[in-house]
Amino acid sequence: MMRADADATAASRVQRGFLALIVAQTAHSIEEYTFRLYDTFPPARLLSSLVSADRARGFLAINVALVAFGFWCALGPVRRRSPSATGLMWTWIGIELVNGVGHPLWSIVQRGYTPGVATAPVLLLLALTLARRLTADR
Repeated sequence: MMRADADATAASRVQRGFLALIVAQTAHSIEEYTFRLYDTFPPARLLSSLVSADRARGFLAINVALVAFGFWCALGPVRRRSPSATGLMWTWIGIELVNGVGHPLWSIVQRGYTPGVATAPVLLLLALTLARRLTADR
């Protein structure tokens, strides 16, 4: 019985960690939109323009879809502990590690603030924490 309780506690910590990562991504997306990443970062400019002639609208659509998918993952497969949950969480960890490292590097190259850099360290910390929890739970 104690092992089952420990497994449930570990699963709950992973689920909360993943949900925290998605909430942080939501804040990150808001920061990027508010400070117009779609106007300043060439890949974001290109991707946004592929979705809509109005880059702001395209960027918003992409980020709303991304965040909605994240919450779907958290409230669906991750919460239910479905077989796909681990793969989905590792995919999100990869995305957030790129965000967490990429934004500060871009700010260093630009020698100043770039949209998304304020929330990037939170994404990095949460992604590393979730990775550690997933690895420990194996």
